[in-house]
Amino acid sequence: MDRPLQGGQSSRRCCAYSTLKSWLPILSWLPKYKVRYLQMDLLAGLTVGLTTVPQALAYAEVAGLPVQYGLYSAFMGGFIYTLLGTSKDVTLGPTAIMSLLCFSVVGGQPHRAVLLSLLCGVIQAGMALLRLGFLLDFISYPVIKGFTCAAAVTIGFGQVKNILGIRDVPHQFFLEVYYTFHKIPEARVGDVVLGLVCLALLIALMFIKSHPGSDHGSSVYSRFARKLVWAVATMRNALVVVAATLVAFSWDAFGHHVFTITGHTTQGLPPFSPPPTSDTTSNGTVVSFREIVEDFGGGLAVIPLMGLLESIAIAKAFASQNSYRIDANQELLAIGVTNIMGSFVSAYPVTGSFGRTAVNSQTGVCTPAGGIVTSVIVLLSLAFLMPAFYYIPKASLAAVIICAVAPMVDYRVVMKMWKIRRLDLLPFGVTFLLSFWEVQYGIIGGVAVSGALLLYAMARPKMKVSDHGVLVIELSSGLSFPAVEHLSHIIHTQALQTCPPRSVVLDCHHVSIIDYTVISELTDLLRQFKLRKVKLMFSGLQPAVLKVLLAADLQGFRYTDSVEEALQTESASLFGD
Repeated sequence: MDRPLQGGQSSRRCCAYSTLKSWLPILSWLPKYKVRYLQMDLLAGLTVGLTTVPQALAYAEVAGLPVQYGLYSAFMGGFIYTLLGTSKDVTLGPTAIMSLLCFSVVGGQPHRAVLLSLLCGVIQAGMALLRLGFLLDFISYPVIKGFTCAAAVTIGFGQVKNILGIRDVPHQFFLEVYYTFHKIPEARVGDVVLGLVCLALLIALMFIKSHPGSDHGSSVYSRFARKLVWAVATMRNALVVVAATLVAFSWDAFGHHVFTITGHTTQGLPPFSPPPTSDTTSNGTVVSFREIVEDFGGGLAVIPLMGLLESIAIAKAFASQNSYRIDANQELLAIGVTNIMGSFVSAYPVTGSFGRTAVNSQTGVCTPAGGIVTSVIVLLSLAFLMPAFYYIPKASLAAVIICAVAPMVDYRVVMKMWKIRRLDLLPFGVTFLLSFWEVQYGIIGGVAVSGALLLYAMARPKMKVSDHGVLVIELSSGLSFPAVEHLSHIIHTQALQTCPPRSVVLDCHHVSIIDYTVISELTDLLRQFKLRKVKLMFSGLQPAVLKVLLAADLQGFRYTDSVEEALQTESASLFGD
């Protein structure tokens, strides 16, 4: 009697462990971990860490926050994603796009940026638990490309003022463009020279990395030299920022303040505490949680969705490249929990970074544990290097940002859309142009235009009409309630209102689903055909659709397996009088 019970308990334990593994993917790969994996993860984590630190400092500038907030946002993702992530390559942290979105919503207010991270994380984790990842499918590729191109232009041009060393430039894009050119005579020579040198070095190192040369017939020494050059090119951001910092420190030590530097930064690790749920203005007015959420407005919808979209797109791309699969809903959960926990260490919203993920993959990372090494590098920087960040020139960080976002301006996608489907340029253009006004308006406008085009295609599906003695109408893309009025209009104008009225065959082999609105309209059409003493016949019905039509008990309903059979039926005088 005991054995069946033991078997049932074992089955339940196995089922529970399987469920736990689905929620904690680390349980799938950790038991199989090898020493070789550790070596590769350490190397990849170190390389990505040296890329993350300067980028995090730079992206905090884009978000309008003190530079330490970039580092606060860069370490939690490595720990959380190791537990919950399903991609070995993805690295979570601050990105150019999320920084821009954050600035557009909170306007550079640190307390609100941290609260925004909490709310975004709750929304993202909630979407994961409710399996709402399919909502991301409604953001079309033209909208994404329109937004990323506009964001790259906005972010890149926003750093020109730091290259020039000019101050008091508004953040609104069109005003920023005007005042940047207006204040060119105020440019500081030291910032301009240093910024251009940093840009030149970064571009040269990017070119070297993308054109490594051939290994064919090379010596061991040559291969080692190539690997060394690749490593230097990969860590170019850190090397350029360190070099620029040393230059700025040297000039400052001799009393020559020729560069605009980052200045004072808060030293040490951030305190672990709940994010603030209220705010106090400069005049002492307390702003409640409800008022802050109202101020966030549409940003509370745009930022979580864009964060999920960016990270999942990256995860899918590298999963395909490296032949493994990801769980999209689990990715949502990982990002959501990262943003929730990040808010307790003063982080602003983060997502997957394409550039750092590419470095991670190219360095040969084997498991998500590489993210732990990256996070440790960031924590060590916070603990010991913050005083050195005082001398980082803003021009060098601006050069890092410009080089990071420049590849996002993809002009080739416009030509591809022109060749494939010109109508896709409409949501692309709307998103691109509106994003210069307000980033979230660009995304919302693009999604609205894409949705309108999608609904129009559903409401006006292509129908092939041919004359075989009777009218044959082929429904080429299904039949749903938005399209039934269009079908009814075609039938009335081309069959029922002609003199004499004509019989019709509906070729329904593309129709896979039918609803109550369609049934109601078909009932009325069959009645109209009967009054005019002509026939409406259905052909090629799929079993599920046929079952619904038979259950509806339509008066005068007739069907055949094919159009040819329907035409033969008509020719035998069984179709029409």
